[in-house]
Amino acid sequence: MSSTLHFRSINYTSQNAGPRLIVTGAVHGNETAGTKGIERVMAQLDSGELAIVNGSVTFVPVTNPLAYAKGERAGERNLNRNLFPKDAPEDFEDRIANWLCPLLAAHDVLLDLHSFNAQSEPFVMVGPRNNDGPLEPFRHEQAERSLARVLGVKRFVDGWLRTYGAGVQRRLRGDSQLETVLRYGVGTTEFMRTTGGYALTLECGQHADPLAPDVAYRAIMNTLAHLGLIDAPAPQPVPREDMEALSMAEVHDKADAADTFSRQWSSFDRVAQGEEIGRRADGTPVLAEQDSIILFPDSAAKANNEWYYLARVNPDF
Repeated sequence: MSSTLHFRSINYTSQNAGPRLIVTGAVHGNETAGTKGIERVMAQLDSGELAIVNGSVTFVPVTNPLAYAKGERAGERNLNRNLFPKDAPEDFEDRIANWLCPLLAAHDVLLDLHSFNAQSEPFVMVGPRNNDGPLEPFRHEQAERSLARVLGVKRFVDGWLRTYGAGVQRRLRGDSQLETVLRYGVGTTEFMRTTGGYALTLECGQHADPLAPDVAYRAIMNTLAHLGLIDAPAPQPVPREDMEALSMAEVHDKADAADTFSRQWSSFDRVAQGEEIGRRADGTPVLAEQDSIILFPDSAAKANNEWYYLARVNPDF
């Protein structure tokens, strides 16, 4: 199937200068809220109901057409990891990367639309603070976080690559594979930041939630207005008192495939200091060292892989 698939992007460019925005959907093939939101905005542009008056916007309704055709998260692997151009592509996602990465680099801002498996409210993943460090140097903190606050959601999470990288360094300290494995943590938004732009991942809701496409549509329209690409009032940022801002702080690995959770955890479940999260294969309890929020628990994780992340409230977002 993959040999007959093609990649598709649609661009709308104003006669006037302005930011270059790219909006992606279906990076994971079973996450279609973004696709539906994009198609709704494109229909308005094509009918003349909406116009791009400054800058340009490029839409990629289906970023991974193989995964989309299968109705599954991945085609041959997770596109949203190790996303770099490859001189010798080994799988379908490598071939997507060779098309997608130059496309991202030709833009200033990325809005990447996703959804998730468990029932929970939408949230946005934001990047690091401004820094010139070796892991994820960045200089658009203010612009990125200002955009995050007008997408229409109230939950914000930062610290992905920093926390992922700390786990990798713990597992592979001194190992020659360290840089390679760190690169595995780079997806669409992380790659976009390497090009000098800024980017947000918006998780629009549960995969099948009928409201998730509306979350995607609202976020696109608010982004277009916020950046001045359409003639519309600037959207108001969510008040700080209404924000739930979290920073990823720790990643905990499965030491053995037989390590088990003590109950079925979902992302954003709260765990109290001293509460049992799981048990190691030898029966040793795994306890929370302080009050935290669980993110991305993976009961099916393999030994020496990420089992769950812990986040904490960030009052300084």
